[in-house]
Amino acid sequence: MDVALDPTPRVAVLIPCYNEEVAIAQVVKDFRAALPQAAIYVYDNNSKDRTSEVAREAGAIVRVERRQGKGNVVRRMFADIEADVYLLVDGDATYDAASGPKMVQTLLTEQFDMVVGCRTHTQTEAYRPGHVFGNAMLTGVVAKLFGRSFTDILSGYRAFSRRFVKSFPALSKGFETETELTVHALELRMPVTEINTPYGARPEGSASKLSTYRDGWRILRLILQLYKHERPLAYFSVLAALLALLSAGLATPVVLEYLRTGLVPRFPTAILSTGIMILAFLFFIAGVILETVTRGRQEIKRLLYLQMPRWEL
Repeated sequence: MDVALDPTPRVAVLIPCYNEEVAIAQVVKDFRAALPQAAIYVYDNNSKDRTSEVAREAGAIVRVERRQGKGNVVRRMFADIEADVYLLVDGDATYDAASGPKMVQTLLTEQFDMVVGCRTHTQTEAYRPGHVFGNAMLTGVVAKLFGRSFTDILSGYRAFSRRFVKSFPALSKGFETETELTVHALELRMPVTEINTPYGARPEGSASKLSTYRDGWRILRLILQLYKHERPLAYFSVLAALLALLSAGLATPVVLEYLRTGLVPRFPTAILSTGIMILAFLFFIAGVILETVTRGRQEIKRLLYLQMPRWEL
């Protein structure tokens, strides 16, 4: 059943793409049909084919971001475009345009700040087993480190409120931007939800730009970096505990020998153990100090978020 949208809110469909000449015309056509009141923006990220021309001919507003990487494109789109609702979708024709109105309506009527299109698929070529496993693993890591999470943190199909978009720092450069979007919502405790949406195979002649191992490692590294930035006390406490255990392990035979003979024959080991224990305390103190700094940053981000007006139906 089609969902009727209030015509008043400004809706922007944001399509980052790179070498999507084969798919982009169909993507623009589908979203123009599903959301006729929306402005369709295609951001070409240095394509070597006719992506920009084809998108413009299909009726999209075409802009170019020269810095390579999806994260750079998302940063540019969020900074440049003014709207009440933002619908972000990849330009590879794998996401279901018919789900867009429901995502937008859910965001507006239930006052969410982010609605994630959770991918459901029946074709193996649409969602390769390696990508399924990697997504599940990375989603589990995020849930373990940051608490409540999503079932599909790497989905490229999301609806956002203006509050979310204009308070999002967008520091990532590549495909790890979806992880940054997720952690931003979790750390500011924004109201978010997921909606199941069909996920299909790319059209013939279109190739995925995602590298399973390289981009998976980059995403995992970003998760750990975000954990260090957002939860410094926990992060540095773990490092301090590991160093303290190493120090205790080195010191144990030295202490036992001293208690038995009154001598310290392994003097270099005693010095090394003492140095490592001091380093462990320094790590813990660094975590305490950075936790205070992080708390201040979170308060500033929360205030910036609250300054943005929410759209009311």
